[in-house]
Amino acid sequence: MFSLLQQKGARMSVTTTQVGIIGGGPSGLLLSQLLHRRGIDTVVLEKQSRDYVLGRIRAGVLEHGFANLMRKAGCGARMDDEGEIHSGIFIAHQGRMDRVDLAKYTAGNSVLVYGQTEVTRDLYRARTEMGGVVIHEVQDVTLQDLNSSAPFLSYQKEGTSHRINCDYIVGADGFHGVSRQAIPKDVLREYEKTYPFGWLGVLSETKPVAAELIYARHPRGFALCSMRSRVLSRYYIQVPITDKAADWSDDAFWSELKSRLPQDVAKGLETGPSIEKSIAPLRSFVAEPMRYGQLFLAGDAAHIVPPTGAKGLNAAASDIQYLYHGLVDHYLNGDDSGLDGYSQKALARVWKAQRFSWWMTNLLHRFPDATEFDQKLQRTDLDYLFSSDAALGVLAENYVGLPY
Repeated sequence: MFSLLQQKGARMSVTTTQVGIIGGGPSGLLLSQLLHRRGIDTVVLEKQSRDYVLGRIRAGVLEHGFANLMRKAGCGARMDDEGEIHSGIFIAHQGRMDRVDLAKYTAGNSVLVYGQTEVTRDLYRARTEMGGVVIHEVQDVTLQDLNSSAPFLSYQKEGTSHRINCDYIVGADGFHGVSRQAIPKDVLREYEKTYPFGWLGVLSETKPVAAELIYARHPRGFALCSMRSRVLSRYYIQVPITDKAADWSDDAFWSELKSRLPQDVAKGLETGPSIEKSIAPLRSFVAEPMRYGQLFLAGDAAHIVPPTGAKGLNAAASDIQYLYHGLVDHYLNGDDSGLDGYSQKALARVWKAQRFSWWMTNLLHRFPDATEFDQKLQRTDLDYLFSSDAALGVLAENYVGLPY
């Protein structure tokens, strides 16, 4: 049970729970919600305010497995009502558009376009309705005694020291969080690849240019036409990593985007003032292992993928799937096999997501040091893709999400 004790003579509060979760983004909130519905107590710590978390603009292409997790958490009603089911994607190249029929090659599976901000809002609402404990604006979070049977978290909030005693700690606090840093350097191994370009993204209150996402390969660079709803569009163009969002006026962005799309698509593009504009660098990153003692890493704390394959949030969801089942089996069935095998199982799927994201990135972007030979291979790879059902099947299977 969740309990709170105030130590006499000291500004220190002590809380006891079963699972302490660091990070109040979608990963941490989803795990907390799933566990709560099975009678397992959690406390979620978040560095930022709730408004700040909900103000972050992120991608919103959900694998069918992620959508099913939201339904299992009791948070899928608005997603199913407002989300857009996409059974295909377009790839524009050499002046033409080719469609990948996701449903055809995956026995009817699809993806759901629903913004990550909306996912987080739905999870927050569910946590509030169930009385879930989410503590915002915490500082100086530290993880202690991770190799013991009684790990704990400590943090500061409003001048008071706090301690959370728990059985397990889940670090879902992102790439720059404290969780991964708690693993000793002689234990942790990190793999990283950075790309020499970024994505300039613009959010606008405009009708999407197409009913499904368009990925564009062009000699001037990559472009992506995406959406958040039928009246809210999200567009991206590849830019040098040295560029700043302030360097790009709205007019310059729209002009460059149109130049990278097939003419008939560009003619139908509705433009307007940007609501949000930012540049995101592209990086591949994996930390191994994803478990150390009683600490489990999840999501961006353990891995980051380029956004090309729409795998960031979805890779985090697979971690939550494995952790959820592992923790339920531990508490309800006395079975630790899921927790013991968590790191190996999660990493196996993470590396597959990395491979797909790396392949999509290399297929569709213009690399500054690319030779004519490299560019011919890119074009040949795309030509082969749309001449082979087997190749299209591999793309579709990975895009809608590999089995958990």
